[in-house]
This record gives sequence, structure tokens and C-alpha cells, in this order.
Amino acid sequence: MGWKNGFKRIRFRKKREMPGGLWMRCPGCSNLQYRRVVEQRLRVCPECNHHFEISAPERIAICCDEGSFEERFAELCSTDPLGFVARKAYRDRLERAQQVTGLRDACVVGTARIEGQRCVFGCTDSRFLRGSMGSVTGEKIARAIELATELQLPFVFVSGSGGGARMDEGVLSLMQMAKTSAALARFDERGGFFISVLTNPTMGGAMASFAALGDVIIAEPKALLGFAGPNVIRQTIKADLPEGFQTSEFLLEKGFIDMIVDRPDLKATLGRLLRYADPGSEAAERGRARRAAVLDHERRR
Repeated sequence: MGWKNGFKRIRFRKKREMPGGLWMRCPGCSNLQYRRVVEQRLRVCPECNHHFEISAPERIAICCDEGSFEERFAELCSTDPLGFVARKAYRDRLERAQQVTGLRDACVVGTARIEGQRCVFGCTDSRFLRGSMGSVTGEKIARAIELATELQLPFVFVSGSGGGARMDEGVLSLMQMAKTSAALARFDERGGFFISVLTNPTMGGAMASFAALGDVIIAEPKALLGFAGPNVIRQTIKADLPEGFQTSEFLLEKGFIDMIVDRPDLKATLGRLLRYADPGSEAAERGRARRAAVLDHERRR
């Protein structure tokens, strides 16, 4: 039809392909964030301050002085003692987690320095079966506590165990709650100093044992912390829960934890606490001097 020739055809430019992985959606604010900016902020959202889950190697790099971490008990490896099968065989899930993470278990422990202060440091990796506590996880934590007791060093552990105790191992998993708690009791009797850092989420058997026994308990912002989840509690008591229930802010208000620290400030906070705990440090000396001054003032009154 000749009348169409009078119109110019619309030409569409071919869209340039965008490299994959440049953007990521924040689960906190649901906005798209530039991945590089989030990673520069140690995987913290620049808009809503949501703290993304991070791996054990990333946690070690953030908290410990560069090159100071020396892993211990790396030879311990999770196994399938019960031959447990649910939707998938536990053995297959273990092998998959080991392939994805490059770890033998959800827990990594060793000796390290934080702002120059020596300590025994450990953390869980949520990529490995949600950081759940199996028999090897509990054994490594108990051995790390015993190592801190032997070396007379503070113990710092960062928990992120959304899976709690690993039911695939039955009672062998549950007994780790008692084992780690008993090791911490012996550590405390010998004057040990334990800093527990809670991240999102720390639930179940981990929260009901070692994670809640710190001399100082620190939490990241908006972390979900507790034993049973809020939906389970709501269905059990047949009542609505307070706003923010089981978040780190709620637990700070109720006195269950001591402080909430943003991830970029965590290393400096740990370093300051470790200096206070070091009897020979200037910070400890200043603390003793202030305490002596307070006691002297009270006696004079």
C-alpha cells in the first residue's frame, strides 16, 4: 500500500547486554543494590542496613588481622552415623555442602589476632546445612574452648546457626549442647573470657547452649535470635507476639544481649574488649585505676 511509504519506520536500538551479577536485591528493603557497593560495605545494604549472610572465610577476613588466622582441627569431617534418609539422604546433603563450601563441616576454628590481641576464634558457615550443629561442629567448638583454656587465651565465636542442632544425627547432635556448655563452664572456672557474637539467624540448639553463654554477648542488627521460631510460638500460645519479637533489638531492650554492633564496627569492638580482658594492657590498667578510684570514693562517703 503506497500510503505507508510516507511514514518513517521506527528503528529500535539493540539493547546492550548487562553483565550478570552486577546487581542484587536486598531482602530487607527489596531494592536493587549495586553488588560492588554492598561488598565494599562488608555485605551490608547501604539503604536499610540489612546484614547479608556471609561465609566463614569472609567472616575470618573481616574479624581477624590479615594472615593471623591458623585453622585448628581441620581434619575433623562430618559423617552420616545413622544412615539417615528424609527427602534426601543425609550423606548426599553432606557431600553437596562440602562441594559448595569447600569445608568439611559448618564450623571453622583456630588461633588468631584481632587488632593485635591473641585469641581463639571460631565461626559457623550458613552455606553448610544452614550452619547447623552436628557432632563434628560441637566437637570442634569444645576443642577450641579447651585450646583457649590451655593457652589461657580469650575465646571469640561468631554464631549463625539457622538450623540449630542437626536432627539428621539424632542424639549425637543433641549431646553437643551439653558438651559445649560443659567446656565453657570449665573455661569460666579458670577465668576464661568468652565473647559470643550472634548473627542472623542464630536459633535452636546453638542458641540454647554455647551461643547464649558469653561473658559479653554481641549481636548484629535485626538478627533473628531464639530457640523456636516466632511462627511456632504464635501457634503454640494462640496469641500475637510483640513487635520485633526475637530480634536483636528486642533482646537488647530485655537485657538478654549486651550490645548491637554493625558489621563494619565489629572488629574494632572485639579488639577493644580483648584489650580490656588482657591483664597487661593499658586499657586494663586504666580500668583497674578507675575501679580503684570508685571504691576509694565510696569508702570516703
